[in-house]
Amino acid sequence: MKTSFIETKPDSHFPIQNLPLGIFQPKGQTPRVGTAIGEYVLDLSVIDEAGLLDGTGAEKRNLFSSSSLNSFMALGRTVWSAVRSRLQHLLDVNTPDLRDHEELRSKAFYLMAEVEMLLPADIGDYTDFYASKEHATNVGTMFRGKDHALMPNWTHLPVGYHGRASSIVPSGTPIRRPAGQRKPKDSDYPIFGPSVQLDFELEMGWFIGPGNKLGEPIPVNQAEEHIFGLVLVNDWSARDIQAWEYQPLGPFLAKNFATSISPWVVSLEALEPFRTVGPKQEPEPFPYLRQTDAGAFNVNLTVHLKPEKNEEATLISQTNFNYMYWSMAQQVAHHTITGCNVRPGDMHASGTISGPRREERGSMLELTWRGANPLQLSGGEGRCWIEDGDTLTISGWCQGEGYRIGFGEVSGKVLPALPTERILGTKTVEV
Repeated sequence: MKTSFIETKPDSHFPIQNLPLGIFQPKGQTPRVGTAIGEYVLDLSVIDEAGLLDGTGAEKRNLFSSSSLNSFMALGRTVWSAVRSRLQHLLDVNTPDLRDHEELRSKAFYLMAEVEMLLPADIGDYTDFYASKEHATNVGTMFRGKDHALMPNWTHLPVGYHGRASSIVPSGTPIRRPAGQRKPKDSDYPIFGPSVQLDFELEMGWFIGPGNKLGEPIPVNQAEEHIFGLVLVNDWSARDIQAWEYQPLGPFLAKNFATSISPWVVSLEALEPFRTVGPKQEPEPFPYLRQTDAGAFNVNLTVHLKPEKNEEATLISQTNFNYMYWSMAQQVAHHTITGCNVRPGDMHASGTISGPRREERGSMLELTWRGANPLQLSGGEGRCWIEDGDTLTISGWCQGEGYRIGFGEVSGKVLPALPTERILGTKTVEV
């Protein structure tokens, strides 16, 4: 098993087998590209300048001095793989180039705890899918009954909608409770005010690398060549706003106020040992959606909720990415079958990931069954929905033989809604 001269513990998310990429900013300096190794960030702009990435196809282009990964994403899998292979070589316990070069090491390594992690890409477009059969069945059962849980189209195509890229934020960004219209059950008319049914959605997201030309679909068995890597996603949702607005066009204000993502992008190459077969698809999809290779990945996912006045977080969900009915490749193929062009840095997300058991459900909507069965938290508090001051944290990893391929975490604390008079513009309120 490969080992690094940088110490990594067996439960570390960032061993030499992983090496995800992200954008980090040391205090008082400009953002640049780094890779995670143990508790450190390796500055790729420094080792590129030193000539240690020569011959990879990415060298000396100022790619790693950038505040986004978009230009590197556009280069494609051959270059991505060459850079990752070089990094594994440089960080190997038996390679002296970095290990024995004290001056270069002092410039190239930063403690992860001492840098700020930023969004990994300039995200041009964001598409959110609805690809978990268990989640879709649960939601459909709540709103339409068990006999009509899935809409007629659901097993024929990956349902999705275009989200809002401007409100995607990195882990740690506080989330302001949204306000909007909602219609109480006992009222004939809607009311306006802060959402009272704020929810999380446990998802995985992936970034597009090389795109396609307008009018030319991406074939399903070539789709993974266009996927740069994966992140954790919490697509925050205001269920009461959504219930009133979503017919007939679907989510809008209920989901456009914030989407949180983890900062480190894990490559498909790092995840390859954890590839697995997804759920059986019946009926058989149309030919453009038939994937010949296994398209699922065994990624363990957890969700913890911590109230503001409680020191302890409670595990409220534990599920797996391999439950997804529609694979990433199928979702990319479907997205582009009309000839829609995707571009480097675009982000797609899976939709809520839920498993067959209650503890594997990926949202408060399902976990509490629309508020009917409150969760009990450590410390005695209960929750039907997410309250002000709550911090929601999603983590994910693949378990290997003596190592983990992890994503770190995506976390966000909920802040109270702005005063209504400020939202409506009837009174000036200092921030």
